[in-house]
Amino acid sequence: MIGRIVGTLIEKTPPELLIDVGGIGYELSASMTTIYDLPPVGGLVTLYTHFQVKEDSQTLYGFFDKSERALFRILIKVNGIGPKMALAVLSSMSSEELIANVQDSDVTALTRIPGVGKKTAERLIIELRDKLGQAAKNDLFSTPAVLRQVQADPRQEAEAALISLGYKPQEAAKAVASVPVDAANSEEVIKAALKGMLR
Repeated sequence: MIGRIVGTLIEKTPPELLIDVGGIGYELSASMTTIYDLPPVGGLVTLYTHFQVKEDSQTLYGFFDKSERALFRILIKVNGIGPKMALAVLSSMSSEELIANVQDSDVTALTRIPGVGKKTAERLIIELRDKLGQAAKNDLFSTPAVLRQVQADPRQEAEAALISLGYKPQEAAKAVASVPVDAANSEEVIKAALKGMLR
């Protein structure tokens, strides 16, 4: 496994990079977020990497920091999201913005990403919310801003759970809004919301 590369930036043709490491040129794919942070060609770069091996290809992906790499690895585990789509997501918004949009269930913001329709955006919200919370507990995100965004809101968790059960987003939001504010965790909010809808 190749976890990090330190070398001279030889070529920058988004989304592809060529980095010279001791006379060997490594080709990497990177998000535009990472590419914007790189120095001009000829500069020294340090990139954290993800190495993917398939039957017909081997691809190295580069990231400016560990937080972006952690998000990439979470994204490619979402059903229907491959590396190319994951890079498109990370190119369209910062890690902090992505996490905020997921926590806020902002479907509209996510559908602005090229190739992401409403259904894919809803799936991202549902699948990423839980994975991001777990990643934060495991200290996979290094920047304080990202860690703050990942702190799960029980009401948002409950709303996402209701949507995953088949309720429309508007119905889920209305049901959660009717739950008393003293509900301590997402499980209590879900139970109270379901009782309210069944009355």
